[in-house]
Amino acid sequence: MKNEPALSSFTLTFAINYGDVTITASVTASVTSFISFITQSVYSLMARTREALLLLLDVSPSMHSVLPDVEKLCSRLIQKKLIYGKNHEVGVILFGTEETENELTKEVGGYEHVKVLQDIKVVDGHLVQSLKHLPQGTCAGDFLDAIVVGVDMLIKKYGETYKGKKHLCLITDALCPLKDPDVGTKEDQVSTIARQMVAFGLRMKNIVVRASLSGEPHMRVTIENDNLLNIFSKKSSSKTLFVDSTTSLRGALKTRDISPVTIFRGDLELSEKMKIKVWVYKKTGEEKFPTLKKYSDKAPSTDKFATHEVKVDYEYKSVEDPSKVVPPEQRIKGYRYGPQVVPISSAEWEAVKFKPEKSVKLLGFTDASNILRHYYMKDVNLFIAEPGNSRATVAVSALARAMKEMNKVAIVRCVWRQGQQSVVVGVLTPNVCEKINIPDSFYFNVLPFAEDVREFQFPSFSNFPVSWQPNEQQQEVADNLVKMLDLAPSGKGEILQPELTPNPALERFYHHLELKSEHQDAAPPPLDDSLKKITEPDPTLLAESQSAIDAFSGQFVIKENPKLKKSTRRFLREKPSGSDEPNGDGSVSDAQAVNSMESKPVVTVDKIGDLTPIQDFEAMMSRRDSPDWVDKAIEDMKNKIFGLLENSDEGINYPKAVELLVALRKGCILEQEPKQFNDVLEKVCKICRKRNFSTFFDFLMSKKLSLISKSEAVDSDITDDEARSFIVKSQPKHED
Repeated sequence: MKNEPALSSFTLTFAINYGDVTITASVTASVTSFISFITQSVYSLMARTREALLLLLDVSPSMHSVLPDVEKLCSRLIQKKLIYGKNHEVGVILFGTEETENELTKEVGGYEHVKVLQDIKVVDGHLVQSLKHLPQGTCAGDFLDAIVVGVDMLIKKYGETYKGKKHLCLITDALCPLKDPDVGTKEDQVSTIARQMVAFGLRMKNIVVRASLSGEPHMRVTIENDNLLNIFSKKSSSKTLFVDSTTSLRGALKTRDISPVTIFRGDLELSEKMKIKVWVYKKTGEEKFPTLKKYSDKAPSTDKFATHEVKVDYEYKSVEDPSKVVPPEQRIKGYRYGPQVVPISSAEWEAVKFKPEKSVKLLGFTDASNILRHYYMKDVNLFIAEPGNSRATVAVSALARAMKEMNKVAIVRCVWRQGQQSVVVGVLTPNVCEKINIPDSFYFNVLPFAEDVREFQFPSFSNFPVSWQPNEQQQEVADNLVKMLDLAPSGKGEILQPELTPNPALERFYHHLELKSEHQDAAPPPLDDSLKKITEPDPTLLAESQSAIDAFSGQFVIKENPKLKKSTRRFLREKPSGSDEPNGDGSVSDAQAVNSMESKPVVTVDKIGDLTPIQDFEAMMSRRDSPDWVDKAIEDMKNKIFGLLENSDEGINYPKAVELLVALRKGCILEQEPKQFNDVLEKVCKICRKRNFSTFFDFLMSKKLSLISKSEAVDSDITDDEARSFIVKSQPKHED
């Protein structure tokens, strides 16, 4: 018997899922190297999903007014970690406390008024409760001491071997003076700490709250502390953020960290011979509600390991024989085409699929003014040069700066993945950064195709009567109202900045989820005051703008519109059954209308009569139960006008025909149907020239009736000059 050769190498395509991350790869390798590769991949994925966070919270007296919001922010952070990062580890350090409790004090002394509220450990519900009741400190808070204690804790626990993320988050107002070090200056001490943070891969976010200031702070202390925090930002992976309200404080700390993942790595093809290596990341993405799962209560209450999972299986059964299950190989998809269903097999569907090659290709450049803001679709992506590729970095920077200087944008065609069916066309906008350590890049926005554009045409405001248009005073008070309610007033910071404004619906949902975890019958909580500033007008801003609001109200008098009166149908619906009382406003006319309704049915106009043709035309044009009524009203009005001209004895019907033309013109402008009116008027003039109806042209001239121009309706092909000269050209010449 012949021995089979041992398997030495093979090719395998596979996917590994770990949490929200998926790696797909194709490898050709030996068995030993394959096992090693799998082990390293799994370890790398586990490291990417691990995170250690140390909260450094200032509880000194100057922070007491914002401590309730700090408690809400930090407890919400832990609640989200319980949902999205159950294996994350979190520790809490308080500074500004009366007591001192930390390892460094025991080892080397100093670092007073710094207390470790919780050592670094896996998140749990107990930490949420601890953060809801932070103690109010009585001493000045030295944030530098807290940072040193925090860095020491992270280094001792994880050292250099920990491959996950290690973060510190400092929340303070930075108003308290810092102690002088025993050796050197405070700047030297900060530089030393920053070097240690870089060496051990520590990152830090500093949130400086300046909303609690009462009176002028000590400028020297404030400037010095801000300068020290700035040194951290320059010499380590730290970021400092200043907030001036409780609302922006709630949005300053991202309660859920999303790891950046590339959606494309490859060439930005400018031409066949010119390509730039780029990586593409998502810049923005909608934060959605967490997925709710089906829960089963059928498991025994004594089973501690029950998953309560609900599994759903589908069965397809024959119509002829409901007891017969149809297997997958006997099923086929069908698509409706009119009244019939067209079956398409999976093989046919694969054959007709559009399968473009993975690429990002430049289609051309255009002026930035040609791409309007409302064209942008979906999320924003960020194009950067391939990290570590200096030639690509220079090429991206040169292209971005040239485009910005010329006020140009690039139109590109993108297929992010091989085999992706959808192709997107988008615009690259240069993002030139003035900071030396941040390279230039591009923002990418998807542009719509013709099928994606929704065109809603509205008549020009200038087409309405002068009485409907605002006068100069009304326009001025409206302008002042807009200026007074500006969210970014000059000399002040912008209110409700997107990067500092949390989603109030999500915040309320997570709050309710926490309450439900404690009490099953908990009612949805009300929105707290800091989040109400997002959903409701700011009372302070309204009070400051009261004069502009009053001036605006004084210029516009509200009058009752008879057409908007409560309809008789609505009156009957709202009136209590068997009641003879009039409605709430005591109107006698409404009661009379109800009585008349008993004997007169509601008449709906569906054709233009001879008695009141203009009113009938307007009624048909205003009907919204079907889009066909506009076309029918215009067609009926055409027939009515031509009938009057055909049966006009010595011009007796000319004035009435012109009145109908005026009404038709007004209706076609309002409904943006210029071509239909222009065709009618041209045909009318053609008839009049043929029969030498010169008197009719005099009526048209007296009414200044002409074609609808492009300035009146955007769909018109007629210019203003052509419209003005139309009647003169169409008028028949008088022979001597």
